[in-house]
Parts: sequence; C-alpha cells; structure tokens
Amino acid sequence: LTDFSIILLIKGGNLSSTNTYQELVRKTYGLVGYLILSALQFLYPFIAMISYNIITGDTLTKVFQRIPGVGPDNVLTDRHFIILLTTIVFTLPISLYRDIAKLGKVSLISLILTVVILIIVMVRTVTLSPQVPKSENAWIFAKSNAIQAVGVMSFAFICNHNSFLIYGSLEEPTLKNWSQVTHVSVLLAVIISVVFAACGYITFTGYTEGDIFENYCRDDNLVTFGRFCYGITVILTFPLECFVTREVVANVFFQGNLSTVFHIVVTVVIIAVATGVSLAYDCLGIVLELNGVLSATPLVFIIPTACYLRLSKERWNHSDNLISCLILAVGVLVMTVGFVLTVLYPQECSHGKEMFYCFPSNVS
Repeated sequence: LTDFSIILLIKGGNLSSTNTYQELVRKTYGLVGYLILSALQFLYPFIAMISYNIITGDTLTKVFQRIPGVGPDNVLTDRHFIILLTTIVFTLPISLYRDIAKLGKVSLISLILTVVILIIVMVRTVTLSPQVPKSENAWIFAKSNAIQAVGVMSFAFICNHNSFLIYGSLEEPTLKNWSQVTHVSVLLAVIISVVFAACGYITFTGYTEGDIFENYCRDDNLVTFGRFCYGITVILTFPLECFVTREVVANVFFQGNLSTVFHIVVTVVIIAVATGVSLAYDCLGIVLELNGVLSATPLVFIIPTACYLRLSKERWNHSDNLISCLILAVGVLVMTVGFVLTVLYPQECSHGKEMFYCFPSNVS
C-alpha cells in the first residue's frame, strides 16, 4: 500500500504540474487542504525527531555504562546530557545543510549500520531466546488492539512527506526511475522490518518493548555494540526529518525561500523545541503509535489517494482508481480505530528498567 501511494503521489504531482506535496494538495483541495496537510507534514517528522532523541538517550547511555570507570552517577549515563550533547555536536550541524542530496552518504552509512544491527538481533535470537521464558498466549496471531500496530508500521514505512524532495534530487526525475527507486526501497524496508520484528518477538514474545534494545541486558557486549550502531543510525536519520519540517515552515510562512539567517534560526528553533520535549518525555511506544495513526496514516493512505482520485481522468473502474479507493478506506479505518484504541489501551512503558530475565535467580 505504501509503495503504491508513493508512486501515486508523484503521478498526482505530474497531473497537477506541481513539484511539492503541499502544492499538489493546494491545487486539488484549496487552502483548507493545504493547511491540513502542512500541519500533518510538520507534525509527523517533528514527532519523529522527538522519538529519535528518546532512542538516542535510551541507547547511548547504556553504551557508556559499559565503559570501565563510568558509574551510575557519571554524566555520560544521564539521558538528558546525552540528548543535548548529540544534538549540539551532531544533529544540529548536519541539519543546517541546505541541500538534501548532501545527505546521500549519510543515508548510506545509516543503511550499512542497520544491516549490522539486524545481524546482531538475529544472532541474539538464537543465543538469547532459550533463556527468556515465553509469555502467556505468546503465539496468538492478533489481539483486539492489533490495529494499533498498523499505525506503528505506517510510521516505519512513511516517506511520502519527503518524496518530492527525493524525487527532485534524482539525476533523471522520471516516473519510471521513481518507480524503480520506490520498489527497491520499500522492498528493502519490508525485509528489514519483518526480520527485526520476527527476531524481536521470537526472542521476547509478550515482553517485547517499543524500543527492542530496552529488552536486552546491559552486560551484553555484542548488544552494546548494536546499541552504539543504533544510536549512530538514529542520529544520522534525524536531519532528514528536520529538512522536511523546515521546508513546511518555509513554504507556509516564507513563500518557500529562507534567507541564510532565517534558515539557521528556523532550524535551531525546530531542533530546540523537539529536544525540549524529548528531555521531558521518555516513553517511545506511545509516541510511535500516536504519530502513526494521527500523522503517518493520513499522509500515506488518505491524502495521496484523495488527490489522485480528484485529478484522475481515467474511467472509474481503472485499476489505479479502484486501488486508491481501497487504500483510502483502509486509511480512514486505521486512523479512527487506531486513535481510539491507543487512547483506551496505552502501551505500558518500562523505560530504563533491567528486565527480569537478566537476573538468573528470577528466571529459575
């Protein structure tokens, strides 16, 4: 569904002669549609930035705890200090780039590290899984609140909010090239996500946390290396989201052009607010669920299809129109039901706790 909607978005842009998501919606649904999309397009990457900071704080503090001589009272084990340090030293300077194409090498490094993390998780599935007792009803396929997971999956796969930026950075921005890039990218994301999810759940079953690295024991050196790679990956992904939030602000308030001074000011303000929220709040699962159902779902499923259906000159029973109607219906269902379930059944958060199976006496 995501793959189809990403291609549909660019088709809609070609039909309406527009080259940004916002202009596409403005031309299709006027000022009201434009403002709704702008709010969603800002909120999704902004909340993603908050979640990335939470992950960085959770992950790197556990890495630094493994350094000899670094005790529980050391500043390197304080998540607030780590979030501020990584923001000032890494994410802010990289986010100040003006050209998203310059992040290509950064994205490649991030992808390589993701594969390394995946291998570590697979190894620990074999070696750690027998030591973790299975939770009750571990292999029931789905519970009543399973639709919340669709919101998290939407969060994992969404790239509609920066699709036009990436489409414009292609050497030959054609629909054929874009389709190939999309198919390869989404397929790779599917494989990585399925292997991560399967390995994580097989290892920890019902004890699986929103951040899988919260499940592993702190004295596990292989996982500590994985946590380090994970932290670096998240730090390198952060600027991509910042690019989108800044572009939304530029388009809504500055007619799409930011002077050098305003470019710096807007970037600093966005990152400062995101950092402030992540310092005050630390439960990742709920952040991912709410961002998934409220921001990602309309951006992936609802808006691209609604725009295409309005612009399409094909017959009503054309395959693109029929699939668009299906995706639109799925999006509305996931957004409404997912939000209600997330509010009624919020995910528990055992942030920073060492899991019971890390203490052999408890397991026995």
